[in-house]
Amino acid sequence: MRPRVEEVRIQGLGVIDEAVLALSPGFTVLTGETGAGKTMVVTGLGLLFGGRADPARVRPGSDKATVEGTLVVDPAGRVAQQVQDLGGDVEGGELIISRTVSAEGRSRAWLGGRTVPVGTLTYLAEDLVAVHGQMDQQRLLQPGRQRAALDRYAGEELVKPLRAYEQAYRRHRQVTDELAEITARARERAQEADMLRFGLEEVGRAEPRPGEETELREEEERLSHADSLRSAAETAHRALLGDPMAGDQDLQDAVTLVGQARSAVEAVRDFDPALAGIADRLAEAGYLISDVATELAAYAESVEADPARLAMVQERQAVLTHLVRKYGEDTRAVLAWAEQAARRVTELEGDDERIAELTHEQEELTGRLTGFAAELTRIRTAAAERFGQAVTEELAALAMPHARVVVVITPAAEFGPHGLDEVELRMSPHPASPPLPLNKGASGGELSRVMLAIEVVFAGADPVPTFVFDEVDAGVGGKAAVEIGRRLARLARTAQVIVVTHLPQVAAFADQHLVVEKAGDGSVVRSGVVALDRDGRTRELARMLAGLEDSELGRAHAEELLAIAAADKRG
Repeated sequence: MRPRVEEVRIQGLGVIDEAVLALSPGFTVLTGETGAGKTMVVTGLGLLFGGRADPARVRPGSDKATVEGTLVVDPAGRVAQQVQDLGGDVEGGELIISRTVSAEGRSRAWLGGRTVPVGTLTYLAEDLVAVHGQMDQQRLLQPGRQRAALDRYAGEELVKPLRAYEQAYRRHRQVTDELAEITARARERAQEADMLRFGLEEVGRAEPRPGEETELREEEERLSHADSLRSAAETAHRALLGDPMAGDQDLQDAVTLVGQARSAVEAVRDFDPALAGIADRLAEAGYLISDVATELAAYAESVEADPARLAMVQERQAVLTHLVRKYGEDTRAVLAWAEQAARRVTELEGDDERIAELTHEQEELTGRLTGFAAELTRIRTAAAERFGQAVTEELAALAMPHARVVVVITPAAEFGPHGLDEVELRMSPHPASPPLPLNKGASGGELSRVMLAIEVVFAGADPVPTFVFDEVDAGVGGKAAVEIGRRLARLARTAQVIVVTHLPQVAAFADQHLVVEKAGDGSVVRSGVVALDRDGRTRELARMLAGLEDSELGRAHAEELLAIAAADKRG
């Protein structure tokens, strides 16, 4: 399902006080007397899709102008996904877009119930609508749009080589960026490699072991307090086992005292079984005290003051402290840094080899891109010739028999995302004039007809779902007006077309006819936009033909126009 505009509500814009337009698929035409506000409808649609906000357009006496549109979209389609990505809602396949412009010039926009920047509406409009008014001929004036439209017009022949080019182009950009980064940072990378090598040499000379700093700290504590440790062990040994060399025999050691306690209990254990367990435990205590005393004696003999060893430990600690301060919080972190640094040095030392590889790949890709780009240019050139001829033929039928449209393809200075081609549509209004860019080669009314011719030729190739034309019929009449109506009807086979016109020959081809009527005070009110039935269309066309909607001759002519248009559309 293609998106389309279902309803537009306008308040406080120009002569429009309040108006509601219910739009149908196909070809809708808006007519009405001069000054009734037809062009304001186009202005409102332009605002709805991100057009420039002009506070002068706000109706006098109104604080602001408001335009709200209801669009029918595919809930699973691209537009709905874009709206949801922006935080908006698409409920039941309906999307609400709103825009306000204050009399002071402030503008606000809403998309799916969420406030968004006005630029978001402009971005979204690229996939929704093309507005062609005197001030809105911008879409196909953009070089990027012209190139993309020509590519779609070229069809399947271009698809495969363009895809191959784009794939090669992306890789070429990656290789070029990486090569530039490596080359630009060659000096920095060399300095980084030197610093890493210096650090690795420091760590390599020191050969730290995981947890070594803890072991050294403990050893330093022992060496620094050797005398105190030995003295404490000897004192404890004497307290437990005594000293046979001491002269004072009255001092009894712990082993002796425990032995005396055991003997006292052993002497009476037969009289009370409860003492047997105590006697056994005293025996165990004596054995334990003896073992501890023996270990203390051995420890006291092992402890020696070694200033040389202490100096070596402290020197080693200083080396490790230096490494930890520079490369990690402990020796394990220092070793981890060394592993990572070694890998990084390997990467940095491989720069020369990598530069050579990338340079070779870049040259190969450049050759492939050149070949792909030449094929794209060939296909585009052929499509441009066909397109220019088709648009020129359309213009001849639209009362511009001497106009000629050409597509100029010029080589770009460097490879772009889509090739080496710069595409520009140009027009010469008469044989003596050189082809000029569209916005310079045609007047406002002519440009609308040029756009119509382009859209008809591009129909299906540049599939915008809704087209809006204002003054597409400026300065023409008679047979040319009929041809404009016929081509608008043709365009409406694949898209929604909304046209503001003053020509009955154009209006006769519409699928839906809306008339904008002024109230007594010159404003357009809510009921001022009326959808006409068959009889209403006849009266309106008669008014447009003769100015007398009740004229029998005018009504007969109007009926004839409607019949011709209906037969043409059936055919």
